[in-house]
Amino acid sequence: MAKIAVLGHGVVGSGVVEVILSHAESLQERAKEEIVVKHILDLREFPELSYHNLFTKDFDVILHDDEVKIVVEVLGGVHPAYDFAKACLENGKSVVTSNKELVAAKGAELLAIAQKNNLNFLFEASVGGGIPIIRPISQCLAANDVTEIAGILNGTTNFILTKMITDKMGFDEALQLAQELGYAERDPAADVEGYDAQRKICILSSLAFGHHVYPETVHAEGITKITLEDVGYAKAWGGVIKLIGKVKKLPDGRLHILVGPMFVSNDSQLAHVDDVFNGIMVRGDATGDVVFYGKGAGKLPTASAVVADVIDCIKHFKARKYLYWEDSKEGMLVDYKTQLESFFVHINAEDVDAALKNAENSFGSITRIIRKSEQIGEAGFIVNEITEPVLEEKLAALTDIIVKGKIRLSSF
Repeated sequence: MAKIAVLGHGVVGSGVVEVILSHAESLQERAKEEIVVKHILDLREFPELSYHNLFTKDFDVILHDDEVKIVVEVLGGVHPAYDFAKACLENGKSVVTSNKELVAAKGAELLAIAQKNNLNFLFEASVGGGIPIIRPISQCLAANDVTEIAGILNGTTNFILTKMITDKMGFDEALQLAQELGYAERDPAADVEGYDAQRKICILSSLAFGHHVYPETVHAEGITKITLEDVGYAKAWGGVIKLIGKVKKLPDGRLHILVGPMFVSNDSQLAHVDDVFNGIMVRGDATGDVVFYGKGAGKLPTASAVVADVIDCIKHFKARKYLYWEDSKEGMLVDYKTQLESFFVHINAEDVDAALKNAENSFGSITRIIRKSEQIGEAGFIVNEITEPVLEEKLAALTDIIVKGKIRLSSF
């Protein structure tokens, strides 16, 4: 019998308990042991639940219970989740979490403590919810040198952009709908400003390339400035706009990593990942491109991934599962502004033809895009292979235009 504790009884925590109770027989068959929830930590009380007697408000009850060998942390945030996870690992308990903030901020430290104590710190659900991605990168693709990862890592922003693309909703209207449907929080900043995707690409980068990438070192842009006009230009170009988190290993071993809205070609599999779904593309030297697709959040999909990690912990009670990366090292990331990229530029000008001619003279070459229902005094064009500072400098020198926005082009 394997006894576990669950820290937090919110959406994911209640889902974990539900999955364990409703799938008891099949889980026992897979784990080769019965899985029993012994404690649930929450400051609230749930007298209406059949398992109300399992709740405690005292973390020490869990920490000092020698029968509990696995602790599931689904509190969210860094504190007190970090303090609880660290204490568990230091006291002989493996930890499973879905908490992307925790893994992105403290992953290297907690993995090191787990390794020192021959325990496991597992976090499959921290990136793709119910999408298997951590295990495939660490095991199934282990024979590959991963060179790039790019993905739609946030379902809320993908839902908003899908509504802008398919239903011609403005950003504000699409965000309001996402909130009404429960896809977006009342304060949606973590999603729409790109912070959630930023944490997730940091976790994937740390895992794939062996050194911790901290979120505060990664540039992130959100989708709040994306307009229906931008969506129309993307369509005319032959693609759609998606919020992409991407990382690429350069020939010198350094990493180019960022998060931002990008034009994605209709030829890319990522272009067809819609609504609240996520899609993650991993490029390996042996496999080529491999895509993982599914719901990146939600009560039961995320709980399913958490419980799968619990089973993994049970199977590795006496043989530690290898999942590890070192702390960050100086100079491992390149300044994203030094890298050559292609950009879409949206402008207004009194004399569009003259403005475009001046732009072509300045950049050497541009490709104009004409969207359906383009307004008088409006234009869009592509500039290829340029660094962002040079792009901004040249645009600033064009005094006959007003820059409405610029968006990167994805290479996936």
